[in-house]
Amino acid sequence: MTDVLVERHMDEPLTDAEFLRMAQAAGGCLDLHRVEWNRSLLAADARHLVCHFTAVDLESVRRVVRAQSSGPAEVSACTLRDAPGLDSSALARANVLVSWRFSEPSALENLESMDASAAVCLRNHRVRFLRTFVASDRRRVICLCQAADAESVRLALRDAPRPVERIWAFRQFHP
Repeated sequence: MTDVLVERHMDEPLTDAEFLRMAQAAGGCLDLHRVEWNRSLLAADARHLVCHFTAVDLESVRRVVRAQSSGPAEVSACTLRDAPGLDSSALARANVLVSWRFSEPSALENLESMDASAAVCLRNHRVRFLRTFVASDRRRVICLCQAADAESVRLALRDAPRPVERIWAFRQFHP
């Protein structure tokens, strides 16, 4: 099975009702293409949405996204790196997303050294990286964090060796 992230950026905020309507409409299509919806993260401003799916392949998720025809989306196969001892209740407390985008593929060792160099600042600001999604092409990294707020994460990562693309608070939706 393949883990897949779908990222959408909307001009107008997405209401809870619109999101739930999208999720319900996708139900049959998900089943048809053997795609499992794991969770969705809606930014506090409701203009950014990241959805995590598991499917037999990347193309199955692309078919579901095309069938929904709800605007452009970035679809990426990825691998997961979880914090030691991560369980579903801890993952449910994730509330801040951090993303990086690289022009060249980043070696996994570079990502690990980035984690290590930020460890003290993360601890000082009480930020915990829970789950990291690394795109298969290693040009995209998204981390789910637990923190007091997005500003705590910004402060903890302001001197990170690689510039952060985006940090935002979110609400989770999952089956």
